[in-house]
Amino acid sequence: MSPRTIAFRLLILTALAGGVSACSDWFAGSEAPPPKERLQRMARAGSVTGDDGFLFGSGTKQREQQGTGGGIGVNSFLWRASLDSIGFMPLASADPFGGVIISDWYATPDVPTERFKITIYILDQQLRADGIKAAVFRQIRDAGGGWSDAPVDPKTPIDLENAILTRARQLRLDTAAVR
Repeated sequence: MSPRTIAFRLLILTALAGGVSACSDWFAGSEAPPPKERLQRMARAGSVTGDDGFLFGSGTKQREQQGTGGGIGVNSFLWRASLDSIGFMPLASADPFGGVIISDWYATPDVPTERFKITIYILDQQLRADGIKAAVFRQIRDAGGGWSDAPVDPKTPIDLENAILTRARQLRLDTAAVR
């Protein structure tokens, strides 16, 4: 076979693979997303032919507008603000692509019989109030030395989310002032 024939076959194979992968939802039998959701998804995808789109651009314009750095999959301001807000606690896990930060249990030196654990979910690539969710867990040491779950004030996760949002806005303003 000539190199030209091999190149042509590879081109056809690549086009077929791209077409099949684009239809993966159809083959899975899932329903098409509602029109509004589809339009929102298309708007987030950017233009293929320009305006710093996928094919002819690097995507930096869109990442700058959304606050997403090239290395993480979530809003970088929310990510950094979340880490800053719980920086005093040891981290058990941090996934910058999935947007999940999980702290380890932490007991303050003042009250060693009470400990807390925090999970933060970054839900959006944009700096929005509904782009962050926090879950706070509390345990109290019982008489036998074991830990038992205790209720958390419902305001605590909301206060943490507000603190993260405030810090994220400040980081964004600081970044804008430098430019």
